[in-house]
Amino acid sequence: MGKKKYIFFYDNGMWSGYWEDFSDYMTQGVTLEELQTNLKDIYQDLTGGTIPCVRHVGEMEVA
Repeated sequence: MGKKKYIFFYDNGMWSGYWEDFSDYMTQGVTLEELQTNLKDIYQDLTGGTIPCVRHVGEMEVA
């Protein structure tokens, strides 16, 4: 998998986060370690075809 960036924050006793490339799909954990485990799981679902109609972020150069 290599390294991927994720955004995370702590609020109301829970860690929440999402992959930078998949900002529509958030997950949570009671601990930061649990959040990281859940992020790995959802990444597998997002890239493995388990979740339909996944939105992607692209970048291209324009004139």
